[in-house]
Amino acid sequence: MSKILIVDDEMQIRTLLARMMELEGYEVCQAGDCRAALRQLELQSPDVALCDVFLPDGNGVDLVLAIKKAAPNVEVILLTAHGNIPDGVQAIKNGAFDYITKGDDNNKIIPLVSRAVEKAAMNARLEKLEKKVGQAYSFDPILGESKSLKDAVSLAQKVSVTDVPVLLTGETGTGKEVFAQAIHYSSKRARQNFVAVNCSSFSKELLESEMFGHKAGSFTGALKDKKGLFEEANNGTIFLDEIGEMAFELQAKLLRILETGEYIKIGDTKPTRVNVRIIAATNRNLPEEIAKGRFREDLFYRLSVFQVHLPPLRERAGDIRLLAKAFVKNFSVQLARSITEITPEFLTTLELQPWKGNIRELRNVIERSLIVCEGEQLTIADLPLDIQNAHYEQSDEETPGSFELSAMERRHIARVLEYTKGNKTEAARLLKIGLTTLYRKVEEYKI
Repeated sequence: MSKILIVDDEMQIRTLLARMMELEGYEVCQAGDCRAALRQLELQSPDVALCDVFLPDGNGVDLVLAIKKAAPNVEVILLTAHGNIPDGVQAIKNGAFDYITKGDDNNKIIPLVSRAVEKAAMNARLEKLEKKVGQAYSFDPILGESKSLKDAVSLAQKVSVTDVPVLLTGETGTGKEVFAQAIHYSSKRARQNFVAVNCSSFSKELLESEMFGHKAGSFTGALKDKKGLFEEANNGTIFLDEIGEMAFELQAKLLRILETGEYIKIGDTKPTRVNVRIIAATNRNLPEEIAKGRFREDLFYRLSVFQVHLPPLRERAGDIRLLAKAFVKNFSVQLARSITEITPEFLTTLELQPWKGNIRELRNVIERSLIVCEGEQLTIADLPLDIQNAHYEQSDEETPGSFELSAMERRHIARVLEYTKGNKTEAARLLKIGLTTLYRKVEEYKI
């Protein structure tokens, strides 16, 4: 049930308004002055406030500011005995939902309150959604206990409250976009757009149009004006992934935005101004790219005001177990699988992998393992064949019998099965043995 706060120093008017609201099914609380209104606001958490303009200890127009500061989601409707245009304008500027005159606008009160209640409910839903999004993209979901990762998170948290450009460096799959989102949603721009663009996904011409937009008729196929991603990100953050892949000619335009906050669209003659925070990321060594003449040195220094390096997964092997369990939990929900146990051998095998694709590769392996798992326990048999083979080869190398014929035969069968992507009929044909024999050896060698 929605709650209405009625603020008026005249008891008869408060009683009348309260009766009207109760007949409409609203819960009502009352206050006779500004101080009591703010106290009721704290105690009762109303959805809408109906306030008189002239109160014993203040002005309702000023009270709107105080209410909005204390409870931004509460909608305020001001009531006055004498219509005053300047007061009405100021009330709306202060955040009032509407401003009406007593007597003349009595028939408007009920529908106005109804609309205000709907807007207050929408405000609450939006706040809840923004809070949920903020939590999802904050630094909290970034898992890891290694010092290198904690150092990276600490640096990113420090820079998030500023507005300076950030350059994220690290190998592919280390989570650079996750860090970029966390920086954005921890900044004062969190309520504005976060726009991501991969600079390696477009040709030079298409990337220029996507990023900066164009005017109608500026080239064949440009039938109407197009906003660029920088305009979409205005007042928010733009994430330029794989910045090292950006064409040299476009780098000058990006530099101008960093220096002046403006650029010229394709086919335009006037500059477009934007207020955008730039977060860039690369897996390339930009100083080397500068030496080869492929990246502008002046742009590098503007982008790298603050650098954060994300460590590869092989340098934080202690975090693999933690990440794997988290991925298993997430994919169990997504895939509607009930995984009750992960064998120690499964986790140990993951820890011994080089993970050239880093967290992204680990995530994909876990998802694949849950898809092929036939029970409620994840075992080494659910891992891709190449990881299983690497595990058994390492195990063989650590045993005195690694040169035994059976060990060599097992490794060879495993390689052939990997080659045939698990097709045992094709593997038996290549090995020139019967399918029954192959099944027996697979079971015997636990391949």
